[in-house]
Amino acid sequence: MVRKNQAPAAPTRRRGLVVGNYCHDVIIRDDVVVAETLGGASSFISAVLDGLEIPADYVSKVGRDFLYAVNHPPITSSTSPTTRFHAHFSSEPRREDRALKRVSSCDPISPSDLPNARFDFGMAVGVGGEIIPQTLEKMLDVCDVLFVDLQALIRVFDPDDGNVQLVGLKESGFFHLLPRIGFLKASSDEAPFLDVEEARKWCCVVVTNGKEGCRLYWKDGEVDVAPFLADQVDPTGAGDSFLGGFVAGLVHGLAVPDAALLGNFFGSLTVGHIGLPKFDSRLLQRIKDEVQRRKVQCIGLHERCNEDFKFTKSLGHEQFLASLGASKLTFPCPIQEYRWDLPSSPDELEQGIDPQCPSHQKYLLDSVYEEQINSVGTKP
Repeated sequence: MVRKNQAPAAPTRRRGLVVGNYCHDVIIRDDVVVAETLGGASSFISAVLDGLEIPADYVSKVGRDFLYAVNHPPITSSTSPTTRFHAHFSSEPRREDRALKRVSSCDPISPSDLPNARFDFGMAVGVGGEIIPQTLEKMLDVCDVLFVDLQALIRVFDPDDGNVQLVGLKESGFFHLLPRIGFLKASSDEAPFLDVEEARKWCCVVVTNGKEGCRLYWKDGEVDVAPFLADQVDPTGAGDSFLGGFVAGLVHGLAVPDAALLGNFFGSLTVGHIGLPKFDSRLLQRIKDEVQRRKVQCIGLHERCNEDFKFTKSLGHEQFLASLGASKLTFPCPIQEYRWDLPSSPDELEQGIDPQCPSHQKYLLDSVYEEQINSVGTKP
């Protein structure tokens, strides 16, 4: 019996794809290890997307030394350790005394590591150089819309001491893919390495600026989106939580400025936690209700517009801001107290980590990922 050749099955359709490694963050003050915690943008983003019930596949690589239990298991490399960052701080308040170093790195994420599926959206959120141009191109091929964190593209690492530096996007090896990116997020310190005026011709650029909120740039305009008041304890991961909230808002059908409000909201929650945040389930339900209410309010406006994403603030934006702010007051997130009697050596520190606890705390006011990082040579 002769069988006819069958065409390969079409890839399955899934909701989201998040690509970026988990890592270890080691916090060092005045040459003394203060704390160690779970890091990596994927960990903060998953806290937001999981909390808002947005399904996604996560592709992350770690070594056999990975200490943490996470909701989305990573790929374990048999040949390389987990990516590890050392953040060095000085007691003297001089910014140049703070240095971020990548002391070990896991394998890059290759195109073959991505699932054989199509996705409604994708997020490229590397922190240690794990996303290579070929992988970003594959994500562009399989995702309807791709959100990219600029730090995944422009970070470089000194081969001798691991110091983290930034290069211009045009020198990064990723610039040719810019016209295919949907949304590009950058911190205010990273934006000069992007050339916002050129990038906005191709995609929506979102520049976060801490307590000042964020600014959206697109081909035909720009708009500021207000921040939320926050008691800042630790800014680490605030940008990642912002991106998670921003994407969640768009997935739920919000206009871009409304989605940016949701991003600012989750960023403001994260700075009130030490390390990875734990969001109150009642607060998350309240936010889902507010998002649904805002979506229904805007349905009539959206039906009269042919654009896929709406960039202008529509009627009710300020009320949405007020409603989200009221939610924070109704369900305030508990702020963990500081502990300074931590083990002083890495070995003692690792012995004190509970691998079954998904939220490992860090006890430092300063940020690992939101620190200003020097350029290579001169700024572009």
